[in-house]
Amino acid sequence: MTNAAHIRLLTTLEHSLDSGQQVVSLTNDEDPLTLKDRVDRIERIELHFPHFTDGRAYSQAYLLRRRLGFKGDLRATGDVLIDQLIQMKRTGFSSAVLKDGVDPADAQRQFERFPAFYQSDVASETPVLRPGALEKPE
Repeated sequence: MTNAAHIRLLTTLEHSLDSGQQVVSLTNDEDPLTLKDRVDRIERIELHFPHFTDGRAYSQAYLLRRRLGFKGDLRATGDVLIDQLIQMKRTGFSSAVLKDGVDPADAQRQFERFPAFYQSDVASETPVLRPGALEKPE
């Protein structure tokens, strides 16, 4: 299931069929900065969540997008839960492989629950409320 405004949500089967020539997988203890010399030639980087309580992939995603300027598909794999999708999008993920048994429609509804944020993030550098946005015109 795909929604251009949000993360591309994939089933395990869709992920296994989605092959690419320039795909790199990083474990949680690998430093994304080791990819700096070739990041512009990589199509997809897969970051793994071994357990939903292990958030190191969020930091890796942020570094890849902000410090290295990675423009390709940044994919979350592993123990991906619906509750994590908003934070994944905000830290730079562009696709996520849902756990088996998770309904993609339920996952997509998560984005409707939180349509905007007060803080900037990797996905949007302009927060909804900027300084002066609530001031009354004279």
